[in-house]
Amino acid sequence: MAHTQHNSDEAEARDTLFMMAGVSLVIFGAGLILANPIVRRLMGQAGLGGMNLLQAAVPDLEKYMKLRNM
Repeated sequence: MAHTQHNSDEAEARDTLFMMAGVSLVIFGAGLILANPIVRRLMGQAGLGGMNLLQAAVPDLEKYMKLRNM
């Protein structure tokens, strides 16, 4: 019983480590992308907080949800 608990704890610790590594890579990648001056200029033209980008994505999201419900 103790051996099974030990393996479970190790697996949980490994899964948590992988999850945190993935989150850190996503943050690092976003930082690299946003450090590009061209991307920053485009985001500045996108409007307040990127709201224009969000509004442009809504019709596509609605189509996806309709297709998914079929």
